[in-house]
Amino acid sequence: MKTAMSVLLVYSTSHALRIEKLLKERGIPCRLVPVPRHLSSDCGTCVRFTASDSEAVKEVADQSGIEIQGIFEV
Repeated sequence: MKTAMSVLLVYSTSHALRIEKLLKERGIPCRLVPVPRHLSSDCGTCVRFTASDSEAVKEVADQSGIEIQGIFEV
């Protein structure tokens, strides 16, 4: 059975790098990946993580002060 995954979209690669670091510091497994084409036609980087961690990821994003475009299940 496949594990449901989600992505966190932000407005810049530097924000994606910062959030990835913060998530890893909190023990939340994640990875930088290209933004899926069906979510945005812009070239960019997003953070992929297990969908079950969505609430924890949103909390970290809120605490970081980085504005996010959204969290999407993929």
